[in-house]
Amino acid sequence: MEQIVLHESSVADLPHADEDDHTHEVTPDLAYKRLVIVNVVYFGASHAGDGKWVLIDAGLPGTAGTIKRAAVARFGGSGRPAAIIMTHAHADHAGALEALAAEWQAPIYAHELELPYLNGSAAYPPPDPGVGGGVMPALSVLFPRGPFNVARWLRNLPADGSVPEMPGWKWLHTPGHTPGHISLWRESDHALIAGDAFITTNQESVYAVLRQKPEMHGPPKYYTQNWEQADRSVKILAGLDPELAVTGHGHAMRGAEMRSALHALANSFRAVAVPRRGKYIQHPTSPETGSAYVVREQAKSTS
Repeated sequence: MEQIVLHESSVADLPHADEDDHTHEVTPDLAYKRLVIVNVVYFGASHAGDGKWVLIDAGLPGTAGTIKRAAVARFGGSGRPAAIIMTHAHADHAGALEALAAEWQAPIYAHELELPYLNGSAAYPPPDPGVGGGVMPALSVLFPRGPFNVARWLRNLPADGSVPEMPGWKWLHTPGHTPGHISLWRESDHALIAGDAFITTNQESVYAVLRQKPEMHGPPKYYTQNWEQADRSVKILAGLDPELAVTGHGHAMRGAEMRSALHALANSFRAVAVPRRGKYIQHPTSPETGSAYVVREQAKSTS
């Protein structure tokens, strides 16, 4: 089994599913915007005003203007948030972060294991372009790996699991795709912001990325560093039985069919999601080995 296809009726924002320039509202205080191949998420009531909303992830390089314009349109004022929460620091999720931080001067929160990739001290290990097939893995060697440096505004997420400026939400450590990857969970309505722990499009295929056919997939293969951890993370999220899932790639999904597909992914993760071969199959990274590899690589390149 290579994919788990979902019916389009489970798309959370079906009336606007083809409007790629639209900020898709999925609950009164939760919306997301697609930026070519990746989503950013907006938390806060419409017209809430400056400092009354939160941005989750920061999109591709060069998209800061688009993110800001969407924020002004949704929240009013100058569009400044109370905080930025990072699920992880890959370039498609943190590409506009430095520009946004410099303008907004807002605190940025991430898991402690993700901080080296956001404070200028480390870049991610290289991608694995040989996994997954399709054009996107082959192109992954061209993606910037950081490091990004927003140390001036960077904060560690609270140890109690709370999410700053997002009452009722908890952060969950869901590593595998990266060491410090997190997902966000709201128990009251079973809403989940999954980041790249799992996604709802085939990210390895340019055609699938552009078409956005609803499919349940594990994290993008070419950038996932530890598949044992990724497997455990998907099982944890499936066990929550979310009603709504907003992912880093693909449409937001809701309802029984989405839950069934997520459970199917969790139950057959090794067959469905894990590549048969690849550098991180044989040599998965841990926070320690991943960082050490990058430090050695950088030292060689500057010697």
